[in-house]
Amino acid sequence: MQSQNKTVVKSMQILNLFMNHSKLTFNEMLELSGLPKTSLHRMIGSLEEMGFLTRDDDGYYSLGLIFLQFGQLVGERLDIRKIAYPIMKELRDDVEEAVNLIVRDTNEAMYIEKVDTLHPVRLYTSIGRRSPLYAGDSRIILAYLSEEEREAYLENIELKPIAIGTITDKKILRHALEDARMKGYTITSSELEDYTKSVSAPILNGKNQIVAGISVAGIDARFQEDRLPELIEKVKNAARRISLKLGSQTS
Repeated sequence: MQSQNKTVVKSMQILNLFMNHSKLTFNEMLELSGLPKTSLHRMIGSLEEMGFLTRDDDGYYSLGLIFLQFGQLVGERLDIRKIAYPIMKELRDDVEEAVNLIVRDTNEAMYIEKVDTLHPVRLYTSIGRRSPLYAGDSRIILAYLSEEEREAYLENIELKPIAIGTITDKKILRHALEDARMKGYTITSSELEDYTKSVSAPILNGKNQIVAGISVAGIDARFQEDRLPELIEKVKNAARRISLKLGSQTS
């Protein structure tokens, strides 16, 4: 086992003490964990510095507020799958294309639900797949981040070509993001896989913050120009319905 893995295991050993105790002193953690005093002292300091533990004026430690944020994110993402799935299935049955549900995971996007097309020729997209926020149907999430978050991402990301249509120029990407926010949807072509197309729309929570994106995607031969207006309206409507169930006030 590598030393960094041992550190993670010991950290979890400390945090797990709070599964059955709302607060503990250092000596109580020392007794319950069985860890050496110097190691425990060092690790508690690191956990406190990172916000995983907090200490009150009486010297008692408890879990930090960061766990509320993690819990909210996990709950939101689990709830959104349950809420979104029937609407995704209706959309798939209506347009006969694959429907994806995508969330942000740090600087990437993750596909957390999918209703596949019944067409024999289809895209390979599985639940758990990751993609960069700047490319493909994931870009709708980047478009709806706050300006501060969006610019921080753009300043630090290298735009690498993935397929023949991937945007690799930040000026063009910024324009595409602005266009997406103005119109309320994105259309992408051959950005993650060659000869594919997707239409995406944002899913918002009760604070009207982006929590996910929904898209229909398939081979570009089935996404002809005369069909796009219909797909756009239906994807936006599905996103709106899910958003309303999450408490969004968008009309």
